[in-house]
Amino acid sequence: MPSGNEVTRLLVALQGGDREAFGLLFPLVYDELRRIAHRQLLGSRPSTLQTTAVVHEAYLKLAGGQASAPRDRSHFFAVAAQAMRQILVDHARAHLTQKRGSGAQHVLLDERDLPVEERAAELVDLDAALVRLAVLDERAAKVVELRFFGGLPVEETAEVLDISPRTVKRDWREARAFLFRELRS
Repeated sequence: MPSGNEVTRLLVALQGGDREAFGLLFPLVYDELRRIAHRQLLGSRPSTLQTTAVVHEAYLKLAGGQASAPRDRSHFFAVAAQAMRQILVDHARAHLTQKRGSGAQHVLLDERDLPVEERAAELVDLDAALVRLAVLDERAAKVVELRFFGGLPVEETAEVLDISPRTVKRDWREARAFLFRELRS
């Protein structure tokens, strides 16, 4: 795990407009980003999407993004989790399109296959349910994104959202119940 002080220093430099800071930051957080991506890909069956590919695509999204720089380590990983969610959902949608005969091929960036295709419809359904949840309770949807896609613990989720851990636990419980009902129907 990288030094929190070094990551924070680079994030402050990034906020100050130092674009080179991102290039120095990425190697420090690479292993943690791989852990997050691996966790997302681990729970399903064989696929053409790999941990390394997800991390590299997230890096490209973050490096080229027009959004403001993350304010701290937790916020950085929250933004990275959001980018990974978008990548996974886009990949799942492309897979579903390919199953319908589009013939598009996904370029592999790593030989190590991890599962996604078998769960493509579930992932797209989960994304749609999260969008519906965000309309009703945006904070609860963010809690799910940070905890499920980002793998952040309750305390870090609370820090990113500037709410209490107790509120995170309540939102997490309510969001899971909402998603269960939505995905079951």
